[in-house]
Amino acid sequence: AALNPWDVMLCVSGTAIACENALVVAIICYSPALRTPMFVLVGSLATADLLAGLGLILNFVFQYVIRSETVSLLTVGFLVASFAASVSSLLAITVDRYLSLYNALTYYSERTVLCIHTMLAGAWGVSLCLGLLPVLGWNCLHDRAACSVVRPLTKSNVTLLSASFFLIFLIMLHLYIEICKIVCRHAHQIALQQHFLTASHYVATKKGVSTLAIILGTFGASWLPFAIYCVVGNPDYPSVYTYATLLPATYNSMINPIIYAYRNQEIQRSMWVLFCGCFQAKVSFRSRSPSDV
Repeated sequence: AALNPWDVMLCVSGTAIACENALVVAIICYSPALRTPMFVLVGSLATADLLAGLGLILNFVFQYVIRSETVSLLTVGFLVASFAASVSSLLAITVDRYLSLYNALTYYSERTVLCIHTMLAGAWGVSLCLGLLPVLGWNCLHDRAACSVVRPLTKSNVTLLSASFFLIFLIMLHLYIEICKIVCRHAHQIALQQHFLTASHYVATKKGVSTLAIILGTFGASWLPFAIYCVVGNPDYPSVYTYATLLPATYNSMINPIIYAYRNQEIQRSMWVLFCGCFQAKVSFRSRSPSDV
Protein backbone atom coordinates (compact mmCIF):
# COMPACT_ATOMS: atom_id res chain seq x y z
CA ALA A 1 0.00 0.00 0.00
CA ALA A 2 1.08 3.58 -0.66
CA LEU A 3 2.60 5.32 2.33
CA ASN A 4 0.28 7.70 4.12
CA PRO A 5 2.22 10.89 5.06
CA TRP A 6 0.30 11.06 8.34
CA ASP A 7 1.43 7.55 9.25
CA VAL A 8 5.00 8.54 8.44
CA MET A 9 4.74 11.58 10.73
CA LEU A 10 3.32 9.42 13.52
CA CYS A 11 6.22 6.98 13.08
CA VAL A 12 8.76 9.82 13.16
CA SER A 13 7.07 11.20 16.26
CA GLY A 14 7.19 7.76 17.86
CA THR A 15 10.89 7.44 17.09
CA ALA A 16 11.66 10.80 18.72
CA ILE A 17 9.49 9.90 21.73
CA ALA A 18 11.21 6.53 22.16
CA CYS A 19 14.72 8.00 21.96
CA GLU A 20 14.03 10.83 24.41
CA ASN A 21 12.36 8.68 27.02
CA ALA A 22 14.78 5.75 26.65
CA LEU A 23 17.52 8.17 27.72
CA VAL A 24 15.54 9.20 30.80
CA VAL A 25 14.85 5.57 31.76
CA ALA A 26 18.54 4.69 31.28
CA ILE A 27 19.67 7.60 33.46
CA ILE A 28 17.26 6.75 36.29
CA CYS A 29 18.18 3.04 36.17
CA TYR A 30 21.90 3.84 35.97
CA SER A 31 21.97 6.28 38.90
CA PRO A 32 21.42 4.73 42.36
CA ALA A 33 20.88 8.22 43.79
CA LEU A 34 17.70 8.61 41.74
CA ARG A 35 15.58 6.30 43.87
CA THR A 36 13.35 8.84 45.58
CA PRO A 37 9.55 8.79 45.06
CA MET A 38 9.80 11.81 42.77
CA PHE A 39 12.15 10.03 40.36
CA VAL A 40 10.14 6.83 40.58
CA LEU A 41 7.19 8.82 39.23
CA VAL A 42 9.33 10.44 36.53
CA GLY A 43 10.62 6.98 35.61
CA SER A 44 7.06 5.69 35.37
CA LEU A 45 6.13 8.55 33.05
CA ALA A 46 9.22 8.01 30.89
CA THR A 47 8.55 4.26 30.68
CA ALA A 48 4.95 4.83 29.61
CA ASP A 49 6.01 7.38 26.97
CA LEU A 50 8.79 5.05 25.79
CA LEU A 51 6.24 2.27 25.28
CA ALA A 52 3.92 4.70 23.49
CA GLY A 53 6.73 5.67 21.11
CA LEU A 54 7.53 2.03 20.43
CA GLY A 55 3.83 1.39 19.89
CA LEU A 56 3.65 4.07 17.22
CA ILE A 57 6.64 2.54 15.45
CA LEU A 58 5.22 -0.99 15.64
CA ASN A 59 1.83 0.22 14.43
CA PHE A 60 3.48 1.74 11.35
CA VAL A 61 5.54 -1.38 10.64
CA PHE A 62 2.64 -3.81 11.04
CA GLN A 63 0.29 -1.58 9.09
CA TYR A 64 2.48 -1.75 6.00
CA VAL A 65 4.24 -5.09 6.50
CA ILE A 66 1.88 -7.44 8.32
CA ARG A 67 -1.72 -6.50 7.60
CA SER A 68 -3.68 -8.51 10.14
CA GLU A 69 -6.77 -7.76 12.22
CA THR A 70 -5.25 -9.56 15.20
CA VAL A 71 -2.04 -7.54 14.98
CA SER A 72 -4.09 -4.36 14.58
CA LEU A 73 -5.96 -5.11 17.80
CA LEU A 74 -2.73 -5.84 19.65
CA THR A 75 -0.99 -2.65 18.53
CA VAL A 76 -4.04 -0.46 19.22
CA GLY A 77 -4.45 -2.06 22.65
CA PHE A 78 -0.73 -1.52 23.32
CA LEU A 79 -1.03 2.15 22.38
CA VAL A 80 -4.15 2.64 24.50
CA ALA A 81 -2.43 1.09 27.53
CA SER A 82 0.77 3.11 27.01
CA PHE A 83 -0.89 6.49 26.57
CA ALA A 84 -3.28 5.77 29.44
CA ALA A 85 -0.28 4.98 31.67
CA SER A 86 1.38 8.21 30.53
CA VAL A 87 -1.65 10.35 31.42
CA SER A 88 -2.09 8.46 34.71
CA SER A 89 1.58 9.03 35.59
CA LEU A 90 1.11 12.75 34.96
CA LEU A 91 -1.76 12.72 37.42
CA ALA A 92 0.38 10.85 39.97
CA ILE A 93 3.16 13.45 39.58
CA THR A 94 0.62 16.23 40.14
CA VAL A 95 -0.67 14.52 43.30
CA ASP A 96 2.92 14.08 44.49
CA ARG A 97 3.67 17.77 43.99
CA TYR A 98 0.55 18.72 45.87
CA LEU A 99 1.39 16.40 48.78
CA SER A 100 4.95 17.72 48.96
CA LEU A 101 3.54 21.20 49.62
CA TYR A 102 0.39 20.38 51.58
CA ASN A 103 2.10 17.84 53.88
CA ALA A 104 5.64 19.17 53.74
CA LEU A 105 6.55 18.02 57.26
CA THR A 106 5.47 14.41 56.74
CA TYR A 107 6.22 14.08 53.03
CA TYR A 108 9.55 12.27 53.47
CA SER A 109 8.10 9.26 55.28
CA GLU A 110 7.34 5.62 54.64
CA ARG A 111 3.68 6.49 54.26
CA THR A 112 4.45 8.72 51.27
CA VAL A 113 6.49 5.97 49.61
CA LEU A 114 3.63 3.52 50.10
CA CYS A 115 1.17 6.06 48.70
CA ILE A 116 3.34 6.64 45.61
CA HIS A 117 3.74 2.92 44.92
CA THR A 118 0.00 2.36 45.41
CA MET A 119 -0.83 5.17 42.97
CA LEU A 120 1.54 3.74 40.37
CA ALA A 121 0.23 0.20 40.78
CA GLY A 122 -3.34 1.45 40.37
CA ALA A 123 -2.44 3.64 37.39
CA TRP A 124 -0.67 0.85 35.51
CA GLY A 125 -3.33 -1.69 36.44
CA VAL A 126 -6.15 0.48 35.10
CA SER A 127 -4.12 1.33 31.98
CA LEU A 128 -3.48 -2.35 31.28
CA CYS A 129 -7.19 -3.11 31.63
CA LEU A 130 -8.07 -0.31 29.21
CA GLY A 131 -5.55 -1.65 26.72
CA LEU A 132 -6.91 -5.19 26.98
CA LEU A 133 -10.52 -4.20 26.28
CA PRO A 134 -10.15 -4.15 22.45
CA VAL A 135 -8.17 -7.39 22.49
CA LEU A 136 -10.73 -9.17 24.67
CA GLY A 137 -13.59 -8.36 22.31
CA TRP A 138 -14.61 -4.72 22.78
CA ASN A 139 -13.91 -3.80 19.16
CA CYS A 140 -15.80 -3.20 15.93
CA LEU A 141 -14.12 -5.69 13.62
CA HIS A 142 -17.43 -7.48 13.06
CA ASP A 143 -19.72 -4.47 13.38
CA ARG A 144 -18.53 -1.53 11.29
CA ALA A 145 -21.50 0.58 12.41
CA ALA A 146 -20.14 0.57 15.98
CA CYS A 147 -16.71 1.87 14.95
CA SER A 148 -15.37 5.16 16.25
CA VAL A 149 -12.99 7.61 14.62
CA VAL A 150 -10.19 5.31 15.83
CA ARG A 151 -10.76 1.93 14.24
CA PRO A 152 -11.05 -0.78 15.58
CA LEU A 153 -12.15 0.89 18.82
CA THR A 154 -15.90 1.21 19.34
CA LYS A 155 -17.68 4.48 20.02
CA SER A 156 -18.41 3.46 23.59
CA ASN A 157 -14.76 2.55 24.09
CA VAL A 158 -13.40 5.92 22.98
CA THR A 159 -16.16 7.66 24.95
CA LEU A 160 -14.93 5.87 28.08
CA LEU A 161 -11.34 6.85 27.32
CA SER A 162 -12.30 10.48 26.65
CA ALA A 163 -14.40 10.68 29.82
CA SER A 164 -11.47 9.30 31.81
CA PHE A 165 -9.19 11.93 30.29
CA PHE A 166 -11.61 14.77 31.06
CA LEU A 167 -11.84 13.57 34.67
CA ILE A 168 -8.04 13.40 35.03
CA PHE A 169 -7.67 16.83 33.42
CA LEU A 170 -10.18 18.36 35.85
CA ILE A 171 -8.44 16.76 38.83
CA MET A 172 -5.07 18.08 37.64
CA LEU A 173 -6.56 21.53 37.09
CA HIS A 174 -7.98 21.54 40.62
CA LEU A 175 -4.70 20.36 42.16
CA TYR A 176 -2.61 22.91 40.27
CA ILE A 177 -4.96 25.68 41.38
CA GLU A 178 -4.50 24.49 44.96
CA ILE A 179 -0.72 24.40 44.44
CA CYS A 180 -0.81 27.98 43.17
CA LYS A 181 -2.78 29.01 46.27
CA ILE A 182 -0.23 27.35 48.55
CA VAL A 183 2.70 28.97 46.72
CA CYS A 184 1.09 32.41 46.91
CA ARG A 185 0.22 31.90 50.58
CA HIS A 186 3.83 30.96 51.35
CA ALA A 187 5.02 34.08 49.55
CA HIS A 188 2.56 36.18 51.57
CA GLN A 189 3.76 34.65 54.85
CA ILE A 190 7.37 35.43 53.92
CA ALA A 191 6.33 38.99 53.11
CA LEU A 192 4.68 39.36 56.55
CA GLN A 193 7.77 38.03 58.31
CA GLN A 194 10.09 40.35 56.38
CA HIS A 195 7.54 43.20 56.31
CA PHE A 196 7.73 43.32 52.53
CA LEU A 197 7.82 41.00 49.52
CA THR A 198 11.31 41.07 48.06
CA ALA A 199 11.84 41.15 44.32
CA SER A 200 13.40 37.68 44.38
CA HIS A 201 10.36 36.19 46.15
CA TYR A 202 8.02 37.91 43.71
CA VAL A 203 9.99 36.62 40.73
CA ALA A 204 10.14 33.08 42.17
CA THR A 205 6.40 33.04 42.86
CA LYS A 206 5.58 34.40 39.43
CA LYS A 207 7.92 31.89 37.80
CA GLY A 208 6.36 29.00 39.74
CA VAL A 209 2.81 29.95 38.78
CA SER A 210 3.85 30.50 35.14
CA THR A 211 5.53 27.09 35.03
CA LEU A 212 2.40 25.41 36.37
CA ALA A 213 0.33 27.18 33.72
CA ILE A 214 2.73 26.01 31.00
CA ILE A 215 2.63 22.40 32.27
CA LEU A 216 -1.16 22.24 32.40
CA GLY A 217 -1.55 24.25 29.20
CA THR A 218 0.78 21.95 27.29
CA PHE A 219 -1.06 18.88 28.55
CA GLY A 220 -4.48 20.31 27.68
CA ALA A 221 -3.45 21.65 24.28
CA SER A 222 -1.98 18.26 23.35
CA TRP A 223 -4.83 15.98 24.40
CA LEU A 224 -8.03 18.04 24.52
CA PRO A 225 -8.55 18.31 20.71
CA PHE A 226 -8.24 14.54 20.26
CA ALA A 227 -10.41 13.73 23.29
CA ILE A 228 -13.14 16.11 22.13
CA TYR A 229 -13.02 14.82 18.55
CA CYS A 230 -13.34 11.22 19.79
CA VAL A 231 -16.66 12.20 21.38
CA VAL A 232 -18.14 14.40 18.66
CA GLY A 233 -16.48 12.84 15.59
CA ASN A 234 -18.06 10.40 13.21
CA PRO A 235 -16.24 7.48 11.53
CA ASP A 236 -17.58 8.72 8.20
CA TYR A 237 -15.55 11.92 8.55
CA PRO A 238 -12.29 12.10 6.58
CA SER A 239 -9.45 10.33 8.41
CA VAL A 240 -7.36 13.49 8.17
CA TYR A 241 -9.34 14.89 11.10
CA THR A 242 -8.32 11.95 13.28
CA TYR A 243 -4.67 12.27 12.27
CA ALA A 244 -4.69 16.07 12.75
CA THR A 245 -5.87 15.70 16.35
CA LEU A 246 -3.93 12.54 17.21
CA LEU A 247 -0.53 13.85 16.09
CA PRO A 248 -0.48 16.78 18.58
CA ALA A 249 -1.49 14.32 21.33
CA THR A 250 1.71 12.37 20.69
CA TYR A 251 3.73 15.56 21.12
CA ASN A 252 2.84 15.53 24.81
CA SER A 253 4.97 12.41 25.24
CA MET A 254 7.75 14.23 23.39
CA ILE A 255 7.55 17.27 25.68
CA ASN A 256 7.20 15.36 28.97
CA PRO A 257 10.93 14.47 29.27
CA ILE A 258 11.86 18.13 28.84
CA ILE A 259 9.40 19.33 31.49
CA TYR A 260 9.76 16.59 34.08
CA ALA A 261 13.27 15.18 33.56
CA TYR A 262 15.82 17.23 31.67
CA ARG A 263 15.12 20.38 33.70
CA ASN A 264 16.03 18.57 36.92
CA GLN A 265 19.59 19.22 38.03
CA GLU A 266 20.05 15.74 39.51
CA ILE A 267 19.27 14.20 36.13
CA GLN A 268 21.55 16.74 34.44
CA ARG A 269 24.37 15.66 36.74
CA SER A 270 23.66 11.99 36.05
CA MET A 271 23.79 12.70 32.32
CA TRP A 272 27.28 14.18 32.73
CA VAL A 273 28.40 11.09 34.64
CA LEU A 274 26.76 8.69 32.20
CA PHE A 275 28.05 10.20 28.96
CA CYS A 276 31.43 11.74 29.64
CA GLY A 277 32.42 10.78 33.18
CA CYS A 278 33.97 14.21 33.55
CA PHE A 279 31.75 15.46 36.32
CA GLN A 280 33.74 17.45 38.84
CA ALA A 281 32.74 16.89 42.44
CA LYS A 282 33.38 20.53 43.26
CA VAL A 283 30.52 21.58 40.99
CA SER A 284 27.44 21.82 43.17
CA PHE A 285 23.94 20.88 42.15
CA ARG A 286 20.84 21.61 44.14
CA SER A 287 18.56 18.61 44.48
CA ARG A 288 15.00 19.61 43.68
CA SER A 289 11.96 18.47 45.57
CA PRO A 290 8.64 17.70 43.87
CA SER A 291 7.37 21.12 44.89
CA ASP A 292 10.06 22.85 42.82
CA VAL A 293 8.16 23.75 39.68
